[in-house]
Amino acid sequence: MRHHGSCLCGAVRFEIEGGFDRFYLCHCAHCRKDTGSAHAANLFSATATLHWLAGEDKATLYRLPDTRHARSFCAVCGSALPYASERMIVVPAGSLDGAFDAAPDAHLFVASRAAWEHDLDRIPAFDAFPS
Repeated sequence: MRHHGSCLCGAVRFEIEGGFDRFYLCHCAHCRKDTGSAHAANLFSATATLHWLAGEDKATLYRLPDTRHARSFCAVCGSALPYASERMIVVPAGSLDGAFDAAPDAHLFVASRAAWEHDLDRIPAFDAFPS
């Protein structure tokens, strides 16, 4: 199984060879800061392999001191990118190109959810930017 992905500007392209073990939506404060959103959506694999197809030199890894938290991103556009730790590969689900239709396995760190993250299904939804 192969999954292809890239950053927003296209400077970095990658391939994941193998399957994913877990798909988590993480609501911890670190992931909320990373994404600027309600949660991070990350795929995890202990057996897959990450191959950089272009722009590996533009993939920047930031490790938050004194934590296990890390984030990889494109140095040009800032898009989230995968990274390989000593135990697993972490792939931001939104960095994959094409359809990926697996459902998340769980929400993590829900006690840290943003205060505004509730009853989201009750607010208006639009297919595009509202006019």
